[in-house]
Amino acid sequence: MNFLIEAFQWLFSPERLVGSNPIPLRLEEHLFYTFISVVIAALIAVPLGFFIGHTGKGRDFAVGLSGAARALPSFGLILFLVLLIGVAQVQLQIAAITAFVLLAIPSILAGAYAGIEAVDRRVIDAARSVGMTEWQILWKVEVPIGLPLLIGGLRAATLQVVATATLAAYVGLGGLGIYIFRGLPLQRYDEMLGSALLIAALALTLDAIFALIQQFAIPRGVSAGRAKDVRTSSPRRRAVAAKAAQERRG
Repeated sequence: MNFLIEAFQWLFSPERLVGSNPIPLRLEEHLFYTFISVVIAALIAVPLGFFIGHTGKGRDFAVGLSGAARALPSFGLILFLVLLIGVAQVQLQIAAITAFVLLAIPSILAGAYAGIEAVDRRVIDAARSVGMTEWQILWKVEVPIGLPLLIGGLRAATLQVVATATLAAYVGLGGLGIYIFRGLPLQRYDEMLGSALLIAALALTLDAIFALIQQFAIPRGVSAGRAKDVRTSSPRRRAVAAKAAQERRG
């Protein structure tokens, strides 16, 4: 209990807002690493996930790659890339961000192709039967319905990077982890615990934001729990679905 009280005293000390290591500066660095890494990972994983989900090609490879990437040790990966790329400031940043991107890709990739795969095939058949092109089906049918799962992948990736970005301080890149690595040799447990509380609070805040976005991303007619439950209450929808089913039987 004393450690917890001391951690809060350290957190709310006026010194945390000024000096060489103010919390706002380290928070800004932590958010920068998180944001840039997730954006780069999304630019790589989302198009690939959409392609896999829409065409069904390469799914086994993607699943295997995602599983292997999730098994990578974060700390070892960062050190390996630092030794491989270099120890200059810019090289350190490139190495760390590359590691964060590699760790973020699996969750985003899984969310992207799982969201597309979750769309009811009858809905896709109905879209084809009314003359929609494959591109229109992807962007007007599959992506809107699969968007909650994609956001779920972004949510998981963001939490992964927030946690892993703590290690950026080990190679001299700042972030909220600097208080942990600075306090460890000095046995400053209040500083270490305070840093851990900051990182946990940041992760919970971002998780809550993504959870809210995920709820708003659920399109009308799709239940929150199942992306496949698409309403076909109108006569036109029922007719289109019946026609598609008839064509499949024929």
